[in-house]
Amino acid sequence: MDWHRRYLQQAAWTSSLRDYLLEKAGILCAHRVLEVGCGTGVVLRDAAQMADGSGLRSLAAHGLDLKPEPLLQARLQWPAANLCRGDAAALPYADRSFDISFCHFLLLWVKDPRKVVQEMRRVTRRHGAVLALGEPDYGARIDHPLELASIGKWQEHALMQQGANTGIGPQLAGLFRQCEMQIVEAGTITAWQPQAFTEAEFMGEWEVLREDLNGLVPETELDRMMLLDADARRQGDRILHVPTYFVWAQV
Repeated sequence: MDWHRRYLQQAAWTSSLRDYLLEKAGILCAHRVLEVGCGTGVVLRDAAQMADGSGLRSLAAHGLDLKPEPLLQARLQWPAANLCRGDAAALPYADRSFDISFCHFLLLWVKDPRKVVQEMRRVTRRHGAVLALGEPDYGARIDHPLELASIGKWQEHALMQQGANTGIGPQLAGLFRQCEMQIVEAGTITAWQPQAFTEAEFMGEWEVLREDLNGLVPETELDRMMLLDADARRQGDRILHVPTYFVWAQV
């Protein structure tokens, strides 16, 4: 699995929303920002480039991840980043260290999302911003044509077996309120449509599906579904929507 390519794909889904939210949250005048669960650094680098594009100054961009492999790739690709291996539920930073803290497709994977949000709040300065930039609700996934509906059910089951909270999206606003932050804006991301996928994006999506469903669904059935998916996409008849939620809050 090429996880860097996967992170690039996920970043493309939220790109317009991220730019809007980060600009509104003050990225252009921020001095220190933190991405919790930064992976290979795709989203963090986008945020830093957005800030540096103002021409005013360089942003101190910090990223944390629990897994060493993506951090190594991030360091190789972006030596200037301030990267750290650590636990999102026990951030190794002092109180009020950052102007903005954010995460992207992270909270569905953590054991205690409330604790992670609390930690992000702790390390963010007073009146600073804490953002969850994309958390899905796989239970509300929509697939069309109907013969492709099994794909979503299979994937949700597989992700739950991996320990994911597949319904974290609708819980976001409640989590932030429990952590005593003022929500400035919250909602769902506009649907992305598979008929607009490039061939590489389509194959990448199926690479992830096959990885998730390995041993759970016969290869022959996956091959059949992939052909149906490709045919529906060519005809412009394919709909795939996973409601994906965001929250921007102020400390």
